[in-house]
Amino acid sequence: MFTAAEIRKYAGIIALVVVYLIADLFLTSREIYFLNVLPLVLMIVILALTRLDILFFIIVFCTPLSIPLINYVRTSPIDFHIPTEPMLFGVMVLLIFKMVKRGYIDEKVLKHPVTYAILFNLVWIFITSMTSTMPLVSFKFLLARLWFLSTFYFLAIYVFRQKKNISTFIWCYAIPMMGVITYSISRHMVFGLFDKQAAHIVMIPFFRDHTSYGAILSMLLFSVAGVSLYRGKNILMKSFFWISLIYILIGLILSYTRAAWASVLASLAILVVILLKIKFRYLLLIGLIVGGYFFTQRFEIQRKLEKNKQDSSADLAEHVKSMSNITTDDSNLERLNRWTAALRMYREKPIFGWGPGTYMFEYAPYQLSSKKTLISTNFGDLGNAHSEYIGPLSESGIPGSLSFILIAVLALITGFKVFYKLKNKRLKIVVMSFILALITYLVHGSLNNFLDTDKASALFWGIIAVFVSLDIYYLPREEFKILKEKAQKVQGSE
Repeated sequence: MFTAAEIRKYAGIIALVVVYLIADLFLTSREIYFLNVLPLVLMIVILALTRLDILFFIIVFCTPLSIPLINYVRTSPIDFHIPTEPMLFGVMVLLIFKMVKRGYIDEKVLKHPVTYAILFNLVWIFITSMTSTMPLVSFKFLLARLWFLSTFYFLAIYVFRQKKNISTFIWCYAIPMMGVITYSISRHMVFGLFDKQAAHIVMIPFFRDHTSYGAILSMLLFSVAGVSLYRGKNILMKSFFWISLIYILIGLILSYTRAAWASVLASLAILVVILLKIKFRYLLLIGLIVGGYFFTQRFEIQRKLEKNKQDSSADLAEHVKSMSNITTDDSNLERLNRWTAALRMYREKPIFGWGPGTYMFEYAPYQLSSKKTLISTNFGDLGNAHSEYIGPLSESGIPGSLSFILIAVLALITGFKVFYKLKNKRLKIVVMSFILALITYLVHGSLNNFLDTDKASALFWGIIAVFVSLDIYYLPREEFKILKEKAQKVQGSE
């Protein structure tokens, strides 16, 4: 029991709690629930001020489970995902404050080539937001990019200074993602496990469509494989790791996302090249030969593609075959329609583009009637340009597209640099798996674009942050350790 002195000491806190409970009960009885989340908000604020690393993992865990607010609050003036994006915004504000007041960002991070490329991309997005045809839309796009990068790149680099946090990052994403897979499979069973049409909607509301769902699963497939090999001496843990991997593979197959399947095959092909240690000059020669063949045979190849009438299907073999159908498959034809519209928009505004995030609102007049399909729309309600490369070309001109390509190239260069310099064999496996995961997204990015979402941004920028963090903080320590051991051997021999 509390003594009278203790009660008097904490009287203010007790009174505050009592007032809160009475107010919460009263508002709840009126079906007003915002006070119910106040303790959770206070906990997040305390973590933000004391343990940003824990808050980082909480955000990563919540990301696969986030849902669009507008799905439930139709009158919401802003469309964002809850609970992640409000937390991402808060972290961004906190990091800016710390950077201004305390110089929170390490100079090594700011001077890294990948960071330079990211900052150039952000500056150009800012410039093209000012010249945008829809400034409000473009600055919202810029703001979202800033809060994604603040947490999943800049904060993540510091979190990954402890290498054990790298595998924690993947599992914080993978475990709730397996919950989404379970939810999707359970809904699949209602329609029929191999119903292709059901595959387009079973992951809603967690993912807006099956293509983004498939893109994330393809990235996770390699990432989970890498961290599973990194840790796993315990039999039970190893069993859990491999069951998780198989479960993600099942989810990927049932997503019916052809672009995701193709990206996995592309990454596996690159893995074979690396394992066989094929020299770059031979790859370049093979590439030139293959490119020359396709160029000389382009009309024959086009004729054969036009003969392919196989539409997307519930049969997996037929579904794969439909990838090259550019005659009757509406999904493929709609991509061509979107790309054509984007290129026509680019030709009209080649330097500054129409403004970040504006493609879906501006492309309708640039569709050719001959390119329209049964699923074409003039209302911008079926997504964007379906390409991480062509989309920025129309929205931010040539510099916008080139800046994203520069980020991708420098990220891969950093990843391979870290891979070849690492002496820790298990960590090398993790880095290679992350390189392959990043490649799946970059391949998939030629057919779709999802970096305007929290789910894709968490993995994409997070994986790049792993490369940069290891390059800045881990490699120098490893190299110093090797030099120290050599010095000790020399001293011992003397």
